[in-house]
Amino acid sequence: MENEHIVMILEAVGIRPTATRILIYKTISKLKDTFNLSDIEMELLSIDKSTIFRTLVSFQEHHLIHSIDDGSGSSKYCLCRNQGECHEEEGHCHFYCTKCNKTYCLEDHATPNIVLPNGFEMKQVNYIVKGICATCNKRLF
Repeated sequence: MENEHIVMILEAVGIRPTATRILIYKTISKLKDTFNLSDIEMELLSIDKSTIFRTLVSFQEHHLIHSIDDGSGSSKYCLCRNQGECHEEEGHCHFYCTKCNKTYCLEDHATPNIVLPNGFEMKQVNYIVKGICATCNKRLF
């Protein structure tokens, strides 16, 4: 992804496109599945952890990424492929491998529609399927 394109994405959602933010967005846009703070930190050794964390928080607030609670105790994130239009109704399921502890985006599988009882208000949906991924499953045989 070209820097000019990233600048347009950041500006469109109201984020000032600094060199660090552009580099972080470029890094996460190359990732296929979920990532955590440590993954980005290992890719961008020249950027301190607190700057990466603050940038991820800002990206999440502006719907460029969303967080996933997969039960592992580590915050995981996933890039919203529609750049700033990531909302609950566009949510997808995730798969957590209990062998390798990797979390995968299942973008082709939308979160099920849940009809709540009167008086209940949904704030967040987190749909996790747990099991063994295809890579780990191959190792078992």
